[in-house]
Amino acid sequence: TLQDVVATLEQGYAQLVDLQADFSQRTVIASMNREQRGAGELFIRRIPGAPAMFRFNYKKPQPQQIVSDGKSVWFYLPADRQVMVTDVAATFEGGSGLTLDYLTGLGHVSRDFTVAFTGEGRDKQGNYLLDLVPKKRSRVIAKLQISVAAEAVSEFLRQGRAQLPFPIVASVVHDPLGNKTFLEFSKIRVNSGMDATPFNFKMPAGVTVVRSPAADKSR
Repeated sequence: TLQDVVATLEQGYAQLVDLQADFSQRTVIASMNREQRGAGELFIRRIPGAPAMFRFNYKKPQPQQIVSDGKSVWFYLPADRQVMVTDVAATFEGGSGLTLDYLTGLGHVSRDFTVAFTGEGRDKQGNYLLDLVPKKRSRVIAKLQISVAAEAVSEFLRQGRAQLPFPIVASVVHDPLGNKTFLEFSKIRVNSGMDATPFNFKMPAGVTVVRSPAADKSR
């Protein structure tokens, strides 16, 4: 049932402490009828009662890093020799942290979203497809679609509780302007005992640092 799939997702996230995975990304820009593609590796570390730490190492289309220690966010563009610094709240308010926000906050799907099956509810591989519409109007999310691994749901039904902390295979974020961002995950590793090292950004020598007013206030 829909409740089984949602419980698989929420109970799994309740167990998630850290995550490392490869990702591929495709963004469709509606106004320009153009696609942008990217790929890389992501790291997430969750601490109870505190904002999640995260790191995106993009390898394509060009190297760049997005790193957060839970307080500040650093956007490093090596080709431009520039680092942009802001605080976590400002990142999410502006929409730049949209993907990061939902990846670290899916433990409350039934609270925050109206949930339904997408179409027939399954893809060709048997994974479960969910449509999530925010209950509160959002400037950055019109709808979120998630593919939940069939294996994770089967384990939930067999064991009576979720076994996989990160049961997501893929996702699609729809924004209010009609743009869509597709993410697929592979080589997923969870709860490996990751420390805070990947989330401590070391400022490269010779770069231009651009700080937002919010970042200065949070220092």
